[in-house]
Amino acid sequence: MADPDEAAARFEELIGAAHRNTLVERMGIEITEATAERVVGTMPVEGNIQPYGLLHGGASCVLAETLGSTGAAIHAGPGRGAVGIEINATHHRSATSGLVTGVATRIHGGRTIATYDIEITDEQGRRVCTSRLTCMLRDI
Repeated sequence: MADPDEAAARFEELIGAAHRNTLVERMGIEITEATAERVVGTMPVEGNIQPYGLLHGGASCVLAETLGSTGAAIHAGPGRGAVGIEINATHHRSATSGLVTGVATRIHGGRTIATYDIEITDEQGRRVCTSRLTCMLRDI
């Protein structure tokens, strides 16, 4: 999407009411920047941990898929949506407190498929997780 105003409107549509009463809200994910090329968001570690007190790997995947899917949906454009079809994640280190930040960067944006690299870091800027998400783009 080349028009910044249109992209901003699509961002509001995607993160506004669409995320109420969803997993995104339950996990405390907040999207702070979104374009088709790059999406940034945060998630608290607290409340998203596994029994050892570490950030749950599945929580990192939820953050990654949320950010990548948001970018893919913006890329898809009006009347179209994005559905995740493949995600992978490598967990590099644990996080035990504070916020983690994810940055999704588009590496492919076609008519039917969009793929994003997602880097998740802790508050010290250390990489916690690297993920890749592929979404199918379809009419909704």
